[in-house]
Amino acid sequence: MRLDPVTLEIVGNRLGALTEEMCLTLQRTSRSLYVKETADFCCALAGVDGGFAAYPRGIGVSGFVGLNCLTAVRAAGPLEPGDVIITNDPYRSGGLATHLTDIQLIEPYFHDGEIVGYGWAFIHCSDIGGRVPSSLSPTNDEIYQEGLQIPPVKLVRAGRPNHDVELLLSANSRTPEANLGDIRAMLAALRTGRERLAGVIAQHGVRTLLTAQDDLIDYTARKASAALSRLGEGTHRFVDYLDDDAVSRVPVRLSVTATLAAGRLHLDFTGTDPQVAAAFNIATLGTAHAWITTRVLALICTLDPDIALNAGLMRPISVTVPEGSLVNPVRPAAVGVRHAAASRVNDAVGGALGLAAPDVLPAASSGLVVPVVVAEHTHAGQNVQVLEPMVGGTGARLGSDGVDGRDSGISNLSNNPVETVETEIGVEILRYGLRRDSGGAGRWRGGCGLELTFRVLGDNSRLLARGLERLCFRPWGAVGGRPGAPTELIVDPGTPRERRHLKIDVLPLERGSVVTLLTSGAGGYGDPLLRDPAAVLRDVERGVVSIKAAASDYGVIIEESAGVLTLGAPARPVTPEGGGPGSEFGPERVAWESVFDVESVDRLVAGLFALPHADRSPRRTAVYAAALRHLPDDFPRTPAAPDRVRISRQALTDEILKLEHGE
Repeated sequence: MRLDPVTLEIVGNRLGALTEEMCLTLQRTSRSLYVKETADFCCALAGVDGGFAAYPRGIGVSGFVGLNCLTAVRAAGPLEPGDVIITNDPYRSGGLATHLTDIQLIEPYFHDGEIVGYGWAFIHCSDIGGRVPSSLSPTNDEIYQEGLQIPPVKLVRAGRPNHDVELLLSANSRTPEANLGDIRAMLAALRTGRERLAGVIAQHGVRTLLTAQDDLIDYTARKASAALSRLGEGTHRFVDYLDDDAVSRVPVRLSVTATLAAGRLHLDFTGTDPQVAAAFNIATLGTAHAWITTRVLALICTLDPDIALNAGLMRPISVTVPEGSLVNPVRPAAVGVRHAAASRVNDAVGGALGLAAPDVLPAASSGLVVPVVVAEHTHAGQNVQVLEPMVGGTGARLGSDGVDGRDSGISNLSNNPVETVETEIGVEILRYGLRRDSGGAGRWRGGCGLELTFRVLGDNSRLLARGLERLCFRPWGAVGGRPGAPTELIVDPGTPRERRHLKIDVLPLERGSVVTLLTSGAGGYGDPLLRDPAAVLRDVERGVVSIKAAASDYGVIIEESAGVLTLGAPARPVTPEGGGPGSEFGPERVAWESVFDVESVDRLVAGLFALPHADRSPRRTAVYAAALRHLPDDFPRTPAAPDRVRISRQALTDEILKLEHGE
């Protein structure tokens, strides 16, 4: 550290306040519902090396603190005062953009002809073109289907807007006015940052500013390392699954091996499936990218709540991410629904670290983020809006229940007010609240998922719900806790037209259609039979646990008389409903791994990565098809008879041997 602590604290606080003021400017002048209400945006100040030296704590998306602007800056060519770079290309921006609907702006901040930092702003735009309204679909298999790709180019040159770029953007979007409104809000935010940074330089000097950027990051790095050292040392592995790849019924495996040593953490994703011919891939470009390290950053900030948010958080973290895997795909792999895979990475990293520190890490969160999109035709053209960003709850941990209906696992998006939704979109919200009995049972209960029910008021509307997950493999419990309830999507529930859906692409809706989305609950922690009966009673009184579940899951009898709930005679069962071997993970995962066990799939994945890149996905599909043909069509939701399991396991072994022998 080169600055004295007092000066560093003052400058650091000013830079942090600068980023929050940028965010407030952006939010207050933005156009689209997803920015001004949901808050899917952020601003930050990057140092001359492109890493964020200051990042807001209380506004905007918190998980992108580990991103870096330098690749995009270099790709844009020589810079001069007044330039602003725009990009949304995950591959050409070095992972700064994580899918095409996240538009990034970067402005170099100059002092006396030298760059002293970069202002950064991003927003999630409503539509950037592509095959479907809102641009993002799980079934896209190339990035070309996901919309307009913008390499790092200059939106503004020397203070003069490049109207050709604006025209190109408008011509490739279903919501051009909203997009341009949000871009102008970002430009206003960057201007705010430039002006406030000039004030810091005027008071403290440019040398102090540049030194402070380095010192702040160094200080955070040392604190981050100290926090990780509290977890102890060792190597731990955890495996988790996406329900499927949206184009087949084959789940997608995430494998993480975490090694803690001397205050450093290495995450090895070897054993993760090859990239998929769908939109779940995460473009990390082989780096310790924000989308695969978010859980670690959250853990560090939990262990040290006073730590600053900047690039120093990343310094103690290293990764191994095999090229061509789900977490390091080769262009032109689709990446639009990367948040679904990132949620599962989050759970797998948490599971591995939980083996190292079970008293610190929670059970699995609900593990999904589902922006529920309604696309409708109006007299003014197409209206494409995110109705609600649906999540679930947080996992329970030692000494504390999970949080109901809020999961900051990979994002901290706000919910949209019902009144605003009904003003902006042709729907009527019938119910928006917590989902009863969805949180995993445990000594400490997992957080409940959410229920959203709405009626469509117009004709020719369409529903998109990217990120639907945990419909099969439930959020796992920890230390004897039970898994959360799986996700459900139902159209016209309780009527003769009722239809239950798994993952959807674009679902047409009629006037009067009713849609219900029930998000997964989070995992519980500890033996449910040890839960305090008074806590169970409070859960029933709050409506998050039913009287029936209180008895079946916790062995707590609750009686109701004249609307008053009281504890009845103790009647603890020997094993609560859903107990037994594998009960932490749920019956679906137990059934799946009875055929596709971890060791066999390790061999399969290794064999696939020995093939040329283009051959991996079709060969993987063929191997699983050979084993799955002997099992029920909806396996593992429906378990298989023991003889079917034996036949399928042998078929899997035969296919793996062929692969290993080069056949």
